[in-house]
Order: sequence, then structure tokens, then C-alpha cells
Amino acid sequence: MPDIDQTAESILHLVPLPAFADNYIWLLHDDAGQAIVVDPGDAAVVERALAERQLQLRAILLTHHHHDHIGGVAELLDRHAVPVHAPVDDRIAGATVRVSDGESIELTSPQARFEVLAIPGHTLSHVAYVGDGLLLCGDTLFSLGCGRLFEGTAAQMLASLDRLSRLPAATRVCAGHEYTEANGRFAHTVEPDNPHLQARLREVAGLRARQLPTLPSSLADELACNPFLRVDADPVADWCRRQHGGAGDRVARFAALRTAKDAFR
Repeated sequence: MPDIDQTAESILHLVPLPAFADNYIWLLHDDAGQAIVVDPGDAAVVERALAERQLQLRAILLTHHHHDHIGGVAELLDRHAVPVHAPVDDRIAGATVRVSDGESIELTSPQARFEVLAIPGHTLSHVAYVGDGLLLCGDTLFSLGCGRLFEGTAAQMLASLDRLSRLPAATRVCAGHEYTEANGRFAHTVEPDNPHLQARLREVAGLRARQLPTLPSSLADELACNPFLRVDADPVADWCRRQHGGAGDRVARFAALRTAKDAFR
């Protein structure tokens, strides 16, 4: 997978590493060969990428406890003595630095700074890392979708998405899975006349036809296209009214969307 160019001011290169059926492990590295990995569910994928690019692993960031996001940590630590930043959750073994909402992570090699945001919903202890123009959001926000509610409530997830929505529009969304096509099919049933969504779906189809990732996306695009970030938009409220007999409050609209997506095929 080729590096994705960052902005001219950035010191980090961004690489989505495909793993399993549809995961992305995010690799960030500088020009000096120092690297960070985010949610390494598969150690072999990471080791191969490090070797191909002649990189030294310097830190691991974890967003939540699910095995497909942390399963490679123990094996990586057998070969790399690096800090593992993770939320406060006993289900995450191997963590050396526990992080909480509002804290910052300062790394010197590679040089990077990330703010930690608590974003419960998918899991109760889920966090995101924000820095260098990137949002490393695990399974909370996907392109054109959001994570399932395995532990949290609809109100918690909506509050987490609201929080992410307030980040700068140019923020690049680095989600944990390649779900964009499937999410797009559902989004189109909610807002078939949304021109921004139509353009995004054409872009996604072209990328996937070439077996290229649809991520990172921009937060601006998600705000324009992602129904789970658009519960206050009139077309989404109208869809809720037609499908569920009432627009309800915004949490009820979000819950209706999430329930419909869970059943969507």
C-alpha cells in the first residue's frame, strides 16, 4: 500500500495497512524511518510493512479492546520494546500508558502530538486520537457510517459523533474498517437526492474498482454525506418520519438510523 501524502506542514506519512477481511491498521512514519502503528490486530501485517519501508516501530496506539484491533500487540512487543497507549480497560493487555479523555500524548520519535478524546458508544472505553490533521477513530466513525452499539447507548454514541463533528472540517478520518461501499448503499436509501453523497459514491466505486482504500476521508465530506452525522438535516428527519412514524428527538432519530442499518442488507 503506498503512502498517502500529508500536508506540506506535516512530518508524518500515513499508510493504511489492510488486515483480515476489511480492517485497516494505520501506520504513521517520518522521513527518518520512525513509526507509530494504530490498532495492530495482526502483527505480521505490521512487521511486513516495517521491513518493506525500513522503519523502526516506536509506539503503538490502541482505540478499544476488540481483538481485531489489539490481537497483534503481544507479538509486536516480543520484538519491539515500545510504549503501548490504550484506554483504561482491563480487557486490553500489554498497555504501558493508560490514556483518558483530555490528555495529550507527546512523542519525540517520530515527532507527534495527539489529543485523546473519549468517544463511548461502540464500546464504553473507546477513545480517539487527534493530531497532525488526523482523526484516528477506530470503530466509532466510519466513512458514511458509524460503529454498532455493542456496549454503549444511542445517546452516548450520538454525543461522541457530535464531538467528532466539531473538529476542523479538513480533518482526515482514519477509521478502522473498509465499510464505505456498504455504508454508502444504506446512506443512499436515506438521502437519495443528496448530491454530495452521489459524488462520494461515484468516487468510492472508482477507488474500490482499483482495489484502493476509500480512507482517509475528510470530515467535511462526512458532514455532507454521512447520515449518522446528519440527524438534524431535514432529509434525514423526513426519512425517520416516513420510516418510523415520527421524527422524534435527535437521539431517537439516531437510534432509528442505527437500528435500520443493523438490519440493512
